[in-house]
Amino acid sequence: MTQIEAVTNCTAYGVDAASKAATGHDAAPVVFVVDDDASVRRSLDLLIHAAGWRPETFASAQEFLASPRPSTPSCLVLDVALPDLNGLDLQKQISGDRLDTPVIFITGHGDVPTTVRAMKGGALEFLTKPFRDDVLLDAIGQALARSRAALSEKAELLVLQERHGSLSRREREVMASVVTGRLNKQVAAELGISEITVKAHRGNVMRKMKARSLPDLVNIAAWLGVTSRDDHWVGRATGSR
Repeated sequence: MTQIEAVTNCTAYGVDAASKAATGHDAAPVVFVVDDDASVRRSLDLLIHAAGWRPETFASAQEFLASPRPSTPSCLVLDVALPDLNGLDLQKQISGDRLDTPVIFITGHGDVPTTVRAMKGGALEFLTKPFRDDVLLDAIGQALARSRAALSEKAELLVLQERHGSLSRREREVMASVVTGRLNKQVAAELGISEITVKAHRGNVMRKMKARSLPDLVNIAAWLGVTSRDDHWVGRATGSR
């Protein structure tokens, strides 16, 4: 299942409102700027504010790392050459835990190896100074849209994980079996319980997971990573009862 399919499906499962609340959907997005040139910071602060976003500027990578993470969509406008930790190293440092903050590089001395390294590291854009305001604003708009999608997906996954965690151990076993296409009588034989009991657990699973149909439940299980293996469930869903 692709990320877009997952988000679309999970919105249909009734988690969209929860994800909006969790991601501060209606709050002003934050645009972080890390550049050691004070005049650049002032200029970008004014430009970003005029565009309706909330700018937060820093003179060094360490200042940025010490700042609190927002719950709203965000992106990072990052200079390559910085006095302590350079931009490329900062990108590498945050790449694992800040996927919801896309990076836009800006530099006065761009070269091919640096650009390649930045883009391979996941940068959305690499702009060489001087650049037009509209080019940067367009890149920021794209970055914030990507951030919003990442935050929504994270929140939606959390809702589904919580629902899965509310299942009893037996209900999780039944869910892991039925999503593979097994019939109730096959699940009953596999788990050593009656077919009536399987039906009861299956109904509880559908209700607690808010799945409208078996295909819905299959999609949920796929996104959570729930599979059946020797009567045990494995995957990204957590919790045990």
